[in-house]
Amino acid sequence: MAQALAFEPVRLPPEAEALRADVRAFVADTLAPDFLRNSDFGSGHDAEFSRALGARGWIGMTWPERYGGGGRSFFERYVVTEELLAAGAPVEAHWIADRQSGPVMLRYGTEAQREFFLPRIIRGECFFSIGMSEPDSGSDLASVRTTASQVQGGWLLNGTKLWTSGAHRNHYMITLVRTEPQGDNRHAGLSQFIVDLKNSDGLTVRPIANMAGDRDFNEVVFEDCFVPDEHLLGTAGNGWEQVTSELGYERSGPERFLSSFRLLVELIRAVGPDPEPAQAAAIGRLAGHLVTLRNMSISVAGMLQSNHNPVVEAALVKELGNNFEKELPEVVRLVAPANAGRLFRLTLEDTLLHAPSFSLRGGTREILRGMIARGLGLR
Repeated sequence: MAQALAFEPVRLPPEAEALRADVRAFVADTLAPDFLRNSDFGSGHDAEFSRALGARGWIGMTWPERYGGGGRSFFERYVVTEELLAAGAPVEAHWIADRQSGPVMLRYGTEAQREFFLPRIIRGECFFSIGMSEPDSGSDLASVRTTASQVQGGWLLNGTKLWTSGAHRNHYMITLVRTEPQGDNRHAGLSQFIVDLKNSDGLTVRPIANMAGDRDFNEVVFEDCFVPDEHLLGTAGNGWEQVTSELGYERSGPERFLSSFRLLVELIRAVGPDPEPAQAAAIGRLAGHLVTLRNMSISVAGMLQSNHNPVVEAALVKELGNNFEKELPEVVRLVAPANAGRLFRLTLEDTLLHAPSFSLRGGTREILRGMIARGLGLR
């Protein structure tokens, strides 16, 4: 059924804006003065920094207080997230657990799962990966072929997951598998499991080097990997509903348009107070796009705050945001001053190397455009 897009204007409330100065002061006190990092949420795995954030109450901010969460609004979380990304803080370690693993447990998990995992995530002690993509599957999640067969006391997983960020360092992975053979309804028979990445027999994690020289992606292979019944997330067969709800969290946040933000900051610093006309035009164009995307993203945060599931709106934020992230370094490269300093050059080089991956994470543009078209009744 077609749906109308609903990006209602939303203004961040005063209690959310009040957090901004606290986060900036925390970053200034915690990170070294010569700290160099781009604004990509996947570019800095620092367990100590995550624990420090947990101690400030900035992980699991919207979660119930009975699990150790902050019981705060999505708007307050938005401000903290935005400031950390803008500063290029190393948030990779706790990122997935905070953004979507914890929320999906709150919505679908058992009480025992919530009581065990959520306090550890909130303290910055327990990190998660996402086990969705597979070889020859990519963003077409309904085509996953990894299987789980029920045995005494649990399940045996067999198959391969690919592009699993942080699996070589994180503690757990929520992975999507088939618990029933595929029938006419491709979305039926899918389930999710919480897999222990450190203590599971029959599990192999193989880091994959990318063209930037990083080894954040992984191939995760299951060969009769035993997962106990208590690590089935929710109920068997409910996996499709779970992953589609997760993607609303994954696709709509400021991380979908701020990955190259530090480069814009460095361009403004490099051109100074008297930019050339082409430089001023480029900065104005990029700033206009950034403000529009931010308003759309905050609107989605408002929908999440109201317990809505903005799947199409979130997909649109990611699609437009990723286009902006990839366009920004190309525009900056054309107007960069010849005498730009070392920090500008390093930021530009880092962004150019990582930009090709921005539109792949969380669903490729082809899949997202299909989702948006279906949501609008265009196909």
